[in-house]
Amino acid sequence: MNSGKLEREFFRKLNAVVEPAVRKGVGSPRIAPAGLIVLESVGFKTGQLRRTPLLAMRLGNYVFVSTVRGERSFWVKNLQKHPRTHFFRGGRRHEARAFVVAPGKQYRRPKSLPPVLGKLTDAFAQYAPPGWALAVLIPKK
Repeated sequence: MNSGKLEREFFRKLNAVVEPAVRKGVGSPRIAPAGLIVLESVGFKTGQLRRTPLLAMRLGNYVFVSTVRGERSFWVKNLQKHPRTHFFRGGRRHEARAFVVAPGKQYRRPKSLPPVLGKLTDAFAQYAPPGWALAVLIPKK
């Protein structure tokens, strides 16, 4: 089995164990700004619903998730193609719209993003190492 397939299988098995607990609220960012969420995204190839547990940071109503595996993370590709998404935090499902920032790639920051968070995403795009990706989940009001 090549290293890419081995890596995918590892994360599939890990997610199968972690995802149900996180979806129920275990490890969610409540008092502390960081914790676990479950991201629901639509598969960029299959169109099927995918659930992925991710470490996230909450800043106000916005949720930031990042990965050093940007080019290899299917959830990143899913959000790039289908930005309307849902995530579980604190045992509740939240509707959101996502935008993805990856160093060296063009992106359009939504006008609804507060200026300080816009500067944060711009800094990420400029200074993050190649291969990283950041998604900002903007809650639907």
